[in-house]
Amino acid sequence: MRMNKPITVIGAGLAGCEAAYQAAKRGIPVLLYDMKPTRRSPAHKSDLFAELVCSNSLRSDRLQNAVGLLKEELRRLDSLIMQAADATRVPAGGALAVDRQGFSEYITDAVCKNPLIEVRSEEVTELPDGITVIATGPLTDGALLKAIEEKIGDSLHFFDAAAPVVTYESLDMNKVFRASRYDRGSDYLNCAMDRDEYMDFIRELVNAETTELKEFEDVRVFEGCMPIEVMAKRGEMTLAFGPLKPVGLSDPRNNKRPFAVVQLRQDDKEGRLYNIVGFQTNLKFGEQKRVFGMIPGLENAEFVRYGVMHRNSFINSPKHLSWDYRLNGTDTYFAGQITGVEGYVESASSGFVAGVNAARRAEGSPPIDFTTKTAIGALCHYVSEYAGSDFQPMNVTFGIIDSLETRIRSKQERYTAIAERALFTIDTIIENDM
Repeated sequence: MRMNKPITVIGAGLAGCEAAYQAAKRGIPVLLYDMKPTRRSPAHKSDLFAELVCSNSLRSDRLQNAVGLLKEELRRLDSLIMQAADATRVPAGGALAVDRQGFSEYITDAVCKNPLIEVRSEEVTELPDGITVIATGPLTDGALLKAIEEKIGDSLHFFDAAAPVVTYESLDMNKVFRASRYDRGSDYLNCAMDRDEYMDFIRELVNAETTELKEFEDVRVFEGCMPIEVMAKRGEMTLAFGPLKPVGLSDPRNNKRPFAVVQLRQDDKEGRLYNIVGFQTNLKFGEQKRVFGMIPGLENAEFVRYGVMHRNSFINSPKHLSWDYRLNGTDTYFAGQITGVEGYVESASSGFVAGVNAARRAEGSPPIDFTTKTAIGALCHYVSEYAGSDFQPMNVTFGIIDSLETRIRSKQERYTAIAERALFTIDTIIENDM
């Protein structure tokens, strides 16, 4: 019987845990390194693995949405992250949101109890020899970031932000109503604003004090996590047509559509915590309490977590990575947001591909190409083959998946057909290659 040497996985976030789990599932021993609890990044608060530092939402769960398709592909491929998400989901309308604590506990338990995964709680400062998956996330810094930069020759940076979380019991439910857009359940809490309330809020928001960002002054902010105050400065109606848009909602107190609506999404299984949807911010903590307290129903809100902003790092993947996330000409793989994929599910998918193919490399088998007909494969190829000169973090979209041979005018019918073809491709790969 052939004895496979262990592969090394650095980082126990979503991508790292997925990579370690997939490699171990294929009989390859894994050394999983994570610097917790000895050291945490500025954005991390828990010692558990796969901590969700921003939203608790994994976004849409519908097949007609690209990230919904990606989730279903990962489910069929036996993704650990999707196991945890489905086991700990909380109400969120058409989205898949999870109990933050339960989600991390599920993954931590699965990884630590796996007999083929040896967890080492220590910080890695040098790149190890042998087959390695680097999944240290967008907050990679210090000696390890320097070692990566020396190995690949460059790196890129941008800023990311997280939204605040408040307690349910501190909300004024006389001003808050339950509803999801277009009568799709009642999973969200809604704070309705009239025009005067909205304009007063915008005025204070754009003039509020922000935290100074001392490092990396010349970096970008990812559009998907743009701070709410930055968006507001683009124009007084930007938020009303963006995260505060009232479409699909009716205030039950007067049966009218509000001028603007702030939505809150359940953040834990018990429904004691809610995050303010779309309110990523870099405001000072005192300013968050003051300005967000102007939102009807949040006047006395208790903040259990204020919004924060942090520097993210990602590599120039089109220049350095192949379609299986392997660093060209080496035994080193990258996974997670450090590759330039953006989003929890996308990070998990990159960890899946890197873990599977690192294991196959260890056993001497050829890598599996999930092809550009699937969401998981299209994301691999986009990240590694982007032809432009301005590579930026990328969510999965139908735009990067192969078009259909036959034109379908209806967008929903077209997306449904693309999803059906993708899932057929995934099932075929599972049957023939996995």
